[in-house]
Amino acid sequence: MQTELTKKNTLIAVAMKEELSLEQAEGWNVIYTGIGKVNALISVNRALREFNPDNLINFGTAGSSRSDLKGLHEVTTFKQRDMDLRSLGLPLGVTLNDHINDIYFDRPGLSCGTGDSFVTANLEVKTDLYDMEAYALAKLCLIEKINYLCFKYISDEANENASTDWNKNVSKGGEAFQNYLESLNG
Repeated sequence: MQTELTKKNTLIAVAMKEELSLEQAEGWNVIYTGIGKVNALISVNRALREFNPDNLINFGTAGSSRSDLKGLHEVTTFKQRDMDLRSLGLPLGVTLNDHINDIYFDRPGLSCGTGDSFVTANLEVKTDLYDMEAYALAKLCLIEKINYLCFKYISDEANENASTDWNKNVSKGGEAFQNYLESLNG
């Protein structure tokens, strides 16, 4: 379900103002969700009632498990990296009695593992990127039949230097995402 992205029919969800200023997304419907899956879902659910968008774009920063990745990238595969029910016989990332687990969109892009922790070391769930909101929003949009796009700016290498690197780079992605929005002529 691909619909045209316009300023009227699109909601942009960003965790923090430091990642994208309102000036960088001038004229677009932008909400700041707060950090993490729960905050993102609460904020976006409220905004869906207010804006009734056809499209949701999640933009933010992400750590990468690949040192060859830099800049802004679209994410099209989403995994829940902190759901761990292996003691019940389920694979890592799978939720008991839930028919939606990993989410894949049929277009080129990277994979992202979402969890409620800042990644500073290798994890068992292997993905290109790690964030704290994307999977939850992808699942909400899948259930609510809203077109979902996700763009992440790589802020760090998800290693022991991640906190320092993220602090230096958190605001750098806004310009790259602004360029993407301007390319839409929405």
